[in-house]
Amino acid sequence: MTTTTTPTTVWPPKTEPQEKRDVWTAMGRGLRGRCPRCGEGKLFRAFLKTADHCSVCEQDFSHHRADDLPAYLVIVIVGHIVVPIALSVETNYAPSMLLQLAIYLPITLGMSLLLLQPVKGAVVGLQWAFRMHGFDEDPPDNIPAV
Repeated sequence: MTTTTTPTTVWPPKTEPQEKRDVWTAMGRGLRGRCPRCGEGKLFRAFLKTADHCSVCEQDFSHHRADDLPAYLVIVIVGHIVVPIALSVETNYAPSMLLQLAIYLPITLGMSLLLLQPVKGAVVGLQWAFRMHGFDEDPPDNIPAV
């Protein structure tokens, strides 16, 4: 009786070590709107649209999947800043509701718009550093393309 064995796929497939990718450096570059790989090229071509590739190192950005994570993170950050201030002002001074709306709504909107692009850049940098969503040069052969 002869048994056949199927070859197992080894991850990562190549034997030489892959380049080190520092998570904090990549996220910091993304926060500044720069390429997470080289730190020189622009990450965004419009407010929230990533460029197709880096103009300096040719890193491809077209396959990133930030989805809704940046928006959720901005909501958490802005909420943790605005809500304690609003509660403190309401508790200590009790201004009219109209005055509170006139102050907190523009502050919340402004902070959200200012933070959205840097947070998305940091998420793309995080994905690049962890080799997620197509940022790996040598993906395994047994994973189907999406």
